[in-house]
Amino acid sequence: MSSSILIISGSTSTVTILKKNLAGMENVTVFHHFSDTFDTIYTEIPLMMIVDVFEERETVPLLNAFKEDPLFTGVPVLVIVDDIHIPVNWETIHADDYIRRQLIEADIVMKVQLGMLRAHRIVEVNPLTRLPGNIAITRQIQNRIDSRKPFSMAYADLDNFKPFNDKYGFTRGDDVLKITGRLILNIVKGKSAPDSFVGHIGGDDFVFITDPSNMEDVCRDLIDAFDHIIPTFYDPTDRESGFIQSHDREGHVKTFPFVSITIGIVNTTGIPFSHYGEVTEIASEMKQYAKRTSGSCYSTNRRSYHSQKETGNRQTCEAGFRRRPASA
Repeated sequence: MSSSILIISGSTSTVTILKKNLAGMENVTVFHHFSDTFDTIYTEIPLMMIVDVFEERETVPLLNAFKEDPLFTGVPVLVIVDDIHIPVNWETIHADDYIRRQLIEADIVMKVQLGMLRAHRIVEVNPLTRLPGNIAITRQIQNRIDSRKPFSMAYADLDNFKPFNDKYGFTRGDDVLKITGRLILNIVKGKSAPDSFVGHIGGDDFVFITDPSNMEDVCRDLIDAFDHIIPTFYDPTDRESGFIQSHDREGHVKTFPFVSITIGIVNTTGIPFSHYGEVTEIASEMKQYAKRTSGSCYSTNRRSYHSQKETGNRQTCEAGFRRRPASA
């Protein structure tokens, strides 16, 4: 499923007008109730949402909760209002713009174009996965440090991805990156508090932030899901062999195992961080430590985990890492 403009309205006539005017502009998906959108938005972050906001009492609270989630803050929301609802106390509705129902036919294309252009200028998102990019990631880490509330941050990337890309082409490589983003998003949001966060640095590098209490559960589920799905991206003969032949960085033909995912985790509990760079540096070190083991695995500043596929059973071991003492 590709990213869509979501329309949330129970009005058949309003939906008909919207679909007619937006035809050919972007993919359009219609829901009658805001609560019906959750499976979709956690699978693929929408390009924009058009919400008939006063139809149901639950719509405004659900919309506000959606926009308060760090992952969806940058999704532009256009609300439909009737003249009887103006003036509206906009401090109570997390919308980016509004359109009068009577003017939908005349103004909707302009409103949608301006809303998406404004969102692209203000909020940096990865165009492939629609996940927040580097600016949002940095801001999320620093804000959590400043709040003094413990969190765990994971830095993930894919091993043997370049040989896969070289053999099968960037289109199939992009499909792997998109499914990786979706897996991370679905698992993090399925297991974590609403303020959890998922970002895409670029290429095959991803970041996610959760409460320390469930980060390792998230990583174990992610590793299991990734290792289960990645063989489906290989040709049948390669899938049966369990490896591919491709070129290394020096141009030599070599044998490469399937793409795997490696994750470095920082648990900030009890550590007086003051700058986001300290957190990302340790996460990177933990990821490099995990790469000493073949196959999908994670390592934290407490312990490591290796996938069942590689080791025959799950096992943990001390990472042997301790943060350097803070400077006086």
